[in-house]
Amino acid sequence: MELENTISFLLAKVTIIHRNLLQKSVKVAGLHSGQVFVLFELWKTDGQRQIDLAANLGLSAPTVNKILGGLLENDFVTRAKYEDDARSTRIFLTQKGIDVRESLEGEWAKLEAQTIAGLTDTETLMLKQLLVKLAVEMG
Repeated sequence: MELENTISFLLAKVTIIHRNLLQKSVKVAGLHSGQVFVLFELWKTDGQRQIDLAANLGLSAPTVNKILGGLLENDFVTRAKYEDDARSTRIFLTQKGIDVRESLEGEWAKLEAQTIAGLTDTETLMLKQLLVKLAVEMG
């Protein structure tokens, strides 16, 4: 088997390229690529418990804790104890975390355009459908 012609190899290669492009895009806002996904979750539902954030992102609690460390340090989020359980904490967006949304969405739109620039509308739709299917099957 020629590994470089496998779906897994090509997917991994595209993932690395895309992650590098994503990192450049979000660096403008002072963020790292992994932090953006935490912000996406909090923009949907602010004040989530840290354990729920981890579950929603499909990440381990220690990984989310590390990501949150950078967001806390740079004042994008704040942490508060859960009122009913002192062991749980909730994560809330700060004003900076709310305000960065517009610029990040603009950067994301540019990244999306760059990602699909060489594809037809049909290819874009097919790629999206296949990626969703893979995510469901693999997740």
